[in-house]
Amino acid sequence: MEYLFDSRGRHIANLVNGQLHAPSGQNIGHFLEAQAIFIDMRGRYLGEIISNNRLMYRENSPHRSTNFGNYGNYGNVGNYGNPGNFGSIGRIAGFSDIPTERLQP
Repeated sequence: MEYLFDSRGRHIANLVNGQLHAPSGQNIGHFLEAQAIFIDMRGRYLGEIISNNRLMYRENSPHRSTNFGNYGNYGNVGNYGNPGNFGSIGRIAGFSDIPTERLQP
């Protein structure tokens, strides 16, 4: 299990066995290892990990217009707790925080 954060250091998701889960536990996406990206529950590009634990949206990703299909819902893994704020990394050129509504179940 890995805690994932936005650029401000806020806990936004957990990576559990290749599945992306909201902090509350609901499945909100999937990790595609071959592309090293996350997709949402509808198969659309969601983001990728940068700086070890930041889940961010690459603004010029070649995967933005690709539909990867539905990988199914892996349910709820439960709440792993709140790791607190991890600290801001500032603005990263070419990346933006994923809109909150895209990280909702």
